[in-house]
Amino acid sequence: MRAKRYGRCGTWLVLGFLLLTAPTPTPRPPFLTPAATELTPTATDTSVPAIGRAWPVGARPTVLRGWEPPATVYGRGHRGVDLAAPPGSPVRAVAAGRVSFAGRVAGRGVISVELTGTDLRTTYEPVTASVEQGAEVAAGEVVGTVEPTGSHCATACVHWGLRRGEAYLDPLSLLPPWLLRRGPSRLLPVLGIPLP
Repeated sequence: MRAKRYGRCGTWLVLGFLLLTAPTPTPRPPFLTPAATELTPTATDTSVPAIGRAWPVGARPTVLRGWEPPATVYGRGHRGVDLAAPPGSPVRAVAAGRVSFAGRVAGRGVISVELTGTDLRTTYEPVTASVEQGAEVAAGEVVGTVEPTGSHCATACVHWGLRRGEAYLDPLSLLPPWLLRRGPSRLLPVLGIPLP
């Protein structure tokens, strides 16, 4: 009887030890998880600091197509966000940085801004640049205007991208919650306080 008791106890000790010392599985990066492919009004990548201080176009533009990370490096997806913007609209830097590229790529005007104090860079296209490569820009500063042609949207839009090295990230992650919210603020009644 005593041998059986120690045998069970020993088995439980060994199983407990194996569970405690087993390596934990490495989680997949957030840009490859299925939940990250849905367009949500909140940031999807917590590794990106919310340093944005302005939308690239307008006050709260319509998102025509959201971030759709590809399943593989060369897979299908949408490596940025398309924002509705009529031709000629000003395009602003989302955060402070240095213009690393301002020119044409495959017939479209492209602007890239390396964000100050980070390893991130944003891109805007199709845009006619009003800044030159090497220029320092402040958050909200106009860097160009929306071109009338060259967009991959059905209507005029700006494709806004975000990269860290060669990895594409969700650009909406740069915006703090107060910039992502839609609609005006609402005052709620305070209960338990008598009316004057």
